[in-house]
Amino acid sequence: MPTETARPVPIPRWRLWTGRVLSFIPVAILLSSAWVRATHHTNAVAEIVTAYGYPESAIVRIVIAECVLVVLYLVPRTSILAAILMTGYLGGAVAAHLRIADPARAAIPLAAGLFAWGGLYVRDARLRHLLPLRRSA
Repeated sequence: MPTETARPVPIPRWRLWTGRVLSFIPVAILLSSAWVRATHHTNAVAEIVTAYGYPESAIVRIVIAECVLVVLYLVPRTSILAAILMTGYLGGAVAAHLRIADPARAAIPLAAGLFAWGGLYVRDARLRHLLPLRRSA
């Protein structure tokens, strides 16, 4: 018996590029955050240690986590897993900002999570099929 192979449905060009642009935003946010922390900018270290209450030794783990999330998100086969993990990570960042009464800065990780899922939703037909915004009549 011949087996059918699933053929990828071609994505309209506008959808692909819109999804890529939306997906670039959380990647840029996480990479810039990792860069600032990895280069040990005085303000970034002081903010993590004093304002958020994390030990200075956590900076390396935070940088590694952000870089791993970016790599997983950029690989198409692992992008949905990365978005799930990124949601948890960014949710912790939102909680940390809200804990110190900084709601304006809590909007950055919240927006990054929304853009991560929005970019995937626009460019990935599997996700749109799994979570349709509206059902056909």
